[in-house]
Amino acid sequence: MRKHLILVADDDAPILRLVRAKLQTDGYAVVTATNGAEAVETAERERPDLVILDIMMPVMDGLEAMKHIRQVSTVPIILLTARASGSDKIRGLDQGADDYVTKPFDPDELSARVAAIMRRVSGSGSSSLQILNYPNVTVDLTNRSVTVNGDEMQLSRTEWEVLYQLASNAGRVMLHSELLSRIWGPEFRDETYYLRTWVSRIRKKLGDQDNEAPLIRTFPGVGYRMELPSEDS
Repeated sequence: MRKHLILVADDDAPILRLVRAKLQTDGYAVVTATNGAEAVETAERERPDLVILDIMMPVMDGLEAMKHIRQVSTVPIILLTARASGSDKIRGLDQGADDYVTKPFDPDELSARVAAIMRRVSGSGSSSLQILNYPNVTVDLTNRSVTVNGDEMQLSRTEWEVLYQLASNAGRVMLHSELLSRIWGPEFRDETYYLRTWVSRIRKKLGDQDNEAPLIRTFPGVGYRMELPSEDS
């Protein structure tokens, strides 16, 4: 099952550790940043499913970081801050935040707010298809099944997780770091040989390795994209 990737940016190390530990315990993959500029860079590189930003950070504050992220992404953003006045909350929400949580905070409540936002946005990604029908291949994301020329194909757990990530984002290039973070965790985001191995195995099982129009396209040095099925498939 895919883990949602959460980016948490805060210059307060104990809070960063607390939020990361709580979200990891609740089943999320987590990447962190300690200032706004680092948060923007990490958001561009990792493409998280949700961002939690402190406002008062060095180098670049959270509101400015949110402005930069909003220029290229609609990713949900929660502001987590000591600024608790009504005008601060209105300003943050007006500038693009999806939620606003004030410090001190309850980690359980923060995690519940993350879960609520993820439920709200689920299905609104690049592909909402649950069954992908290609001429010789069918991928059923709901029932976790793959058929090739009518025969059900057995995939290992890791093979399925890689295929699930690609199929549930069909039509979008998934970066190496994004795939690695979601499947193995952020600490593996540079281990691109993992992907070469597992994508090769999946292609072989799908009969896709010698296909002139492959279902899974390689973008050298960047990532992979699973093509969307044509409408007449």
